Amino acid sequence: MSSGVTGTDLSRRQWAFAFSLVTSLFFTWGFAYGLLDVLNAHFQTIFGIGKTKSTLLQLAYFGAYLVYAPFASVFMEKYGYKKGIHMGLTLYSLGAIFFWPSAVYRAYGGFVGCTFVIGCGLSCLEVAANSYISVLGSPKYAAARLNFSQGFQGVASFAGPMIASRWFFQGKNANSLDTVQWVYLAVAGLGLVLNILFYFCTLPEITQDALAAEMHEVGLTNDKDPFWKQYRCIFGWVAQTAYVGAQVAVASLAVNFLAEQGVGIDKPFASQLFSYCQITFTVGRFVGVVLLNFIDPALLLSFYAIACCTFALGVSFGPGVAGVGCLFTLFFFESICYPVIFTLGTKNLGRHTKRGSGLIVMGVGGGAWFPPAAGSIADRDTTAHSYLVPFAGYIAMAIYAIGIVVDQTRKGGFRFRAIDEIAQKRAQIEKERDVSDAELDKKGTQEYVESV
Repeated sequence: MSSGVTGTDLSRRQWAFAFSLVTSLFFTWGFAYGLLDVLNAHFQTIFGIGKTKSTLLQLAYFGAYLVYAPFASVFMEKYGYKKGIHMGLTLYSLGAIFFWPSAVYRAYGGFVGCTFVIGCGLSCLEVAANSYISVLGSPKYAAARLNFSQGFQGVASFAGPMIASRWFFQGKNANSLDTVQWVYLAVAGLGLVLNILFYFCTLPEITQDALAAEMHEVGLTNDKDPFWKQYRCIFGWVAQTAYVGAQVAVASLAVNFLAEQGVGIDKPFASQLFSYCQITFTVGRFVGVVLLNFIDPALLLSFYAIACCTFALGVSFGPGVAGVGCLFTLFFFESICYPVIFTLGTKNLGRHTKRGSGLIVMGVGGGAWFPPAAGSIADRDTTAHSYLVPFAGYIAMAIYAIGIVVDQTRKGGFRFRAIDEIAQKRAQIEKERDVSDAELDKKGTQEYVESV
């Protein structure tokens, strides 16, 4: 017998409260990520370091996901989503508060270490929040639901660069770390406030047992295989690693790319344009919410992945304004990729849901590998040609998405529309039951007539 609830068991009021509360977390890590990319370029000026060394921030931030996400998933299997959120917010605030002494002593290594701690906290929040939103309702709309929540991450991601372009690069702040101290003190305060709010709020615990029971009722038993045989999830981790690495490489060198295009863009304006790229990304997320309500997620991801490959090549080889336009378009088509890979990789995992979520979030560690490779090419050649590194990541994502479309077609025919497999199978079972009851009634009537 299952314990706990599933998303479909909640009342509308409980669902709205839980959804809103968990969605607030997406803004938290979106803000931190948005600041990270601009700090990358800022620290090149402050500490006199090259593009490759400046990507140590990305290495620390995303390397933390690789290290900590598996631990976070095991922790939440034992203690639940809410305690996992508390642990994540605590680490997030601790890492942010220690930016202050790092700025006072102008220690680049200190910033890298603090960024690693923040990354550990955010990896924990991502395992909890992405997984919780995905299972908070019908699987049919899981990708759309997660895209909507992650849209607020996008809002925070462009707010970060806008703050940076106003405070980090202007006037005396162009060679100062004073504003970095205050911004991250505010970030630490935000984490503390959210931690207190979650402590006093009731968050319905959606358990793996309840999810597994819901699947088993309609004959879906793929979670009975061991975790290492959940190939859709394992290959999802590979695709997520490749995609996030590509996304981070694109963003980490975007300011440098824009300033080097020879169209009169300086670094302050490039930082502002980067915030517009993030706005484009966010708009793409909300457009994706609408599309995913109607189009099969794997099919839509296939189209977006191919578009990412195309425009990454455009950034690499497009001259001047054409390259800038390709960069903006690339941000738009990146928008739905992370949440859709997550929902495809964790779909119908049942008792493996939290462990699978941890593995997919571990794929964020790809952000630690790609930026140094792209930065190395940028130092040796041009920033534009460094975008061939993310192009390779988009190829891997496209293979995963197209592979799922082929697998779905092989098993149940080609599908254009998004479907809820559990609801569909439940309706099929009820239809078969009605037919069976009708046949029994008909047989009973015939036997009665014959006996008379």
